[in-house]
Amino acid sequence: MAIRYERDAEGVVTLTMDMSGSANVMNAEYQEAMGAAVDRLEAERDEITGVVLTSAKKTFFAGGDLNLLVSVTRENSAEVLAGVSDVKAQLRRLEKLGRPVVAAIAGAALGGGLEIALACHHRVVLDDDRIRLGLPEVTLGLLPGGGGVTRMVRMLGLQAALPLLVEGKQLRPKRALEAGFVDELASSKEELIAKARAWIAANPEPVRPWDRKGHTVPGFRPFDPQSYGVLAAAPAVLHKKTRGAFPAPEKILAAAVEGALVDFDTALVVEDRYVLELVSGQVAKNMIGTFWFQLNEIGAGGSRPSGVERTSVAKVGVLGAGMMGAVIAEVTARAGIPVVLKDVTLEAARRGAGETPGITPTDSDADLAGCDLVIEAVFEDRELKNRVLADAGSAALDGAVIASNTSTLPITGLAGAVADPERFIGLHFFSPVPRMRLVEIIRGERTSDETLARAFDYVLRIGKTPIVVNDSRGFYTSRTFGAYVTEAIAMVGEGVAPALVENVAKRAGMAVGPLAVSDEVTLTLQLRIRDQAVADGEGGAGGAGVRVVEELVAEGRTGKSGGAGFYEYPEGGRKFLWPGLARYGRADAGVTERDVEDRLLFVQTLETVRCLDEGVLTSVRDANVGSVFGFGFAPWSGGTLQFANAYGLAAFVERADYLADTYGERFRPPSSLRERAKSGEDYR
Repeated sequence: MAIRYERDAEGVVTLTMDMSGSANVMNAEYQEAMGAAVDRLEAERDEITGVVLTSAKKTFFAGGDLNLLVSVTRENSAEVLAGVSDVKAQLRRLEKLGRPVVAAIAGAALGGGLEIALACHHRVVLDDDRIRLGLPEVTLGLLPGGGGVTRMVRMLGLQAALPLLVEGKQLRPKRALEAGFVDELASSKEELIAKARAWIAANPEPVRPWDRKGHTVPGFRPFDPQSYGVLAAAPAVLHKKTRGAFPAPEKILAAAVEGALVDFDTALVVEDRYVLELVSGQVAKNMIGTFWFQLNEIGAGGSRPSGVERTSVAKVGVLGAGMMGAVIAEVTARAGIPVVLKDVTLEAARRGAGETPGITPTDSDADLAGCDLVIEAVFEDRELKNRVLADAGSAALDGAVIASNTSTLPITGLAGAVADPERFIGLHFFSPVPRMRLVEIIRGERTSDETLARAFDYVLRIGKTPIVVNDSRGFYTSRTFGAYVTEAIAMVGEGVAPALVENVAKRAGMAVGPLAVSDEVTLTLQLRIRDQAVADGEGGAGGAGVRVVEELVAEGRTGKSGGAGFYEYPEGGRKFLWPGLARYGRADAGVTERDVEDRLLFVQTLETVRCLDEGVLTSVRDANVGSVFGFGFAPWSGGTLQFANAYGLAAFVERADYLADTYGERFRPPSSLRERAKSGEDYR
C-alpha cells in the first residue's frame, strides 16, 4: 500500500508513506492514499489516541510531482487547482482531527514533504547532518503551494519566515530546530518514534494556534503605523535582489503578506491563486526543466560513457598552488581524497595548502608517486603547461589520468606533452571554486572513454556538476562567456553608456555585469587569450571592444587585481564605474535598452547554437546547465538554449536577423536554427 495504516493496542496509528518508486512524491497515488488514510482516521477517531506519520523511504518525502507541474497550462489550470486544493484539504483535515499527529522524520523533508510535516502538530527529526529540511520551491520558479507559505508565516512570523521562503533555504536538523519549525531532535530512529509517542501521550487534544480564537501572526501588526515601514520596504529590498526577473519571490512575498491579513483558510486560497499563476507561467517551466530534469540527468551520468565501470580516485596531484590550484586542492581534500599540492617552491606550496587537512605540499615531482589523477592548474601559457605536464605525467602512477584546468587552450594540443594522450583530459573549474558548482570536462581528440568516465566520477565525488564537451578553443563556457563580455565592451566602444550596459545585463538576470566580470578575470587575460589565438592562426585582432581593452591596459587599468579597470576600487569603499569611460560615450549611439539586452542574451545563445552545430556540445542539458552554472546566464530562462525555446524559435530567428542587419553578422542565425524554427522542433 502507498500509505500503510497500523494501529496498536494503545490506539496509536502509524501511517508509513511508501509510494511506488524510490521516493515519496505528491502525485495522484499519494493523493488517493492520503485521502483514504484521513477518511479512516476520521471514522476511527474515537478509538485513536494519536498518529505518527513516517516514511519507509530513505527520504521522508521528496515533494511535488514536477512532471505534472510542467504540464500545467492556462487551459487545464482549473483541474490542477482542484487537485492542489484537495491535497491541502486533506492536510487540513489531518490537522483538525482532534488527535495529536506527529511527523517522525528520518530523512530529507523538502518542499511538499516539509509541508506535510508542517500540517502535523509536532515534528521530531533524526539528528543527522545529512538530512535537509526546507521549502526550496522558489529555486524552481514556484512557491510552496501545499500550505507551506501560510503555515510557516503563522508559526514563525513574517520576518523570520520570509528568508526561508524567498531564498529556499535548506537547513540541517539543528538549524531547523533553532529556526522554530522543528520541535525536537532524536539521536536514533528508535528514539525518534519514542519521542513521537511520548508527545502524543502528553498532548491528547492539541489545537493549532491559528485555530484558536483571536490568533494573530507573531510580530505582525497590520494596522500599527510602526509596521508600515517594514511592509513598504520589503518589495523594494526583494526587487534589489531579483531585479524583477524572477516572479516567484515576489509572489511568495505577496502570498505571505496578504495571507497574514486574513484567516487561515482564506490564506490557503490566496496561496492557491499565486501557485496557479506561477505554475502556468513560462519561467517555472524553464527552471523546472533545467534545474530539475536536466540537472538530474547529468547527476545520473547522462553524459558519462556507458559500459565503463565506476571508479573512485585514490590520490590527486595538483600542479600549481596559486589561486586556482590551491582551491582545487582544498575542495578535493574536503571530499576525503588525499592531495599532493606541488609548486616551484615548498614555501609557495605550503602557502597554497594552508591549514586544510589532507593536503601534502611539495616542490618535488617525485611526491606525485601514487597519484591516479593529476590536475595541472598553472598559468595560462602553453609552454609552461607542456613542461609541467610532461614532468608530472612521468612521476604519477602508471595509468593515471592527467588533466589540465585550462580555460581556453585546446586540449588536443596540450595532450602532446604527455606520454599517452588517451589518458589526457580537460577539467575546467570555475572561480571561486568552493562556490561554483560546475566543472567543464573537455574531451580531446584521443581521450578514451575510460578517462572521461574516471574524470566524470571524480567531479561527482567532490560534489560538483560535470558537463562534457568536445575540444575547441575556449570549449563551450569560455567561448560563450567571451562572446558576452566582448559584446558588452563593444557597446561601450560604440558609445553606449557603461552604466546602461551593466544595469540592463543585471536586469536581464545575468549574475554579474559584463564590465564588472571583465575586471574580475582581468583585462590582460583577455588580451593574452586574443594573442594566443592570433598566434595559433585562429583569431583576428578584434574590433571596438578589443580597442577599448587595449587602451585601458595601456593606461595601467588591468582589472580588479590591479586596482583599476572599468571600475574604480577605492580602499574601504564600494567600487564604481570609472568616470574616464565617459570619453567613449556618444549621444547618437542609437542603441535602445531592448537592443542592449537582446545583444547580450542573443550573442550567448547564438554562440551556444554554433557550439552544438560544431559538436563542441553534444547535449542540450549540458548547454543549459553549463550556461547558468558556468557563466551566470539568466537562471529564469533555464539556460541559453531554453531561452531560445521559450522565446519561440521563429520569433528568435526574426529578432536575430534584425540584430544582424543592425549590428553585425555575428547575430545571423545558423541554418540549423532556421530549420528548427521552420519545423517547430525545439532544443530538447
